Amino acid sequence: MGWLKRNLFFAIGVVVALGLLGAAGFYDYASWGHNQQAFAHLNEVYTKLSDAAKIKPSPGNDKVDNITAANEQEKQLRDWIRQAQKYFKPIAPIPRLTNGPVTSELFAGALHRTVAQLKLEAGAANVALPPDYDFSFTAHMDRLTFAPGSLELLSVQLGEVKTISEVVFAARINALDGIQRVRSSPDDAGGPQTDYLDEQQVTTDLAVLVPYQVTFRAFSPEIAEVLKVFASSPNGFVVKTITVQPAGATTTDAGAPPASLPGRGGLQTVLNEQLLRVTMMIEVVKLTPRN
Repeated sequence: MGWLKRNLFFAIGVVVALGLLGAAGFYDYASWGHNQQAFAHLNEVYTKLSDAAKIKPSPGNDKVDNITAANEQEKQLRDWIRQAQKYFKPIAPIPRLTNGPVTSELFAGALHRTVAQLKLEAGAANVALPPDYDFSFTAHMDRLTFAPGSLELLSVQLGEVKTISEVVFAARINALDGIQRVRSSPDDAGGPQTDYLDEQQVTTDLAVLVPYQVTFRAFSPEIAEVLKVFASSPNGFVVKTITVQPAGATTTDAGAPPASLPGRGGLQTVLNEQLLRVTMMIEVVKLTPRN
């Protein structure tokens, strides 16, 4: 006790020092915990930035903002789509109804009328058709009822097949060998393979791409006319591929005499152009409706 009295100030100093050491230790511990938490957050942010930088395309950096640039480009694309809609007018389905769904009775009647009309148009344009040709709807011609849920798609396809047929008829081709479409109904399983494509339509954020294939025989001016009409059509036709080969000896060109033009010196130049067989893969582009 006497020692404590003699060394009172020393004892107080020791107690104060111990208190300060404890406070410093607590501060260090709290700071360490805070630093660890901050470091963990920093690692998380760094990981997110690293992952984002690996994205193709990456969001950019402090000098290049790819996200803003992408948003601007998307806006420009949307504006272009709105301006280009007049070149992608949808083809009217057959039958075209304003009230209520398509019924089997309505579609069956429209199908027979459309096929009969196309045969008349082919005859008026002197376009030869395969015997008893049904324009890819052979499986449906003798049906009175159709698979549930298929009539809407069939109506759309009938309208598109009619439009494609009338394009090639208007070009005055020699013969239509066939049109092929994608299967859109369980009833299509009973049709001939020559009516169908193995491909399927493709749906994107911007449009639906529906493939068709048309095969016909013609001379080069008529082929050029077909391409011209498809290119200028307001219905969004895109010719994806075209294959041309000699048609060979057929009944359609047997009676066609060669064209004759006067030559120099009174000689006659005979132009005997070869009939060609053309296979075109066509896509009907249907823009996705936007609000």
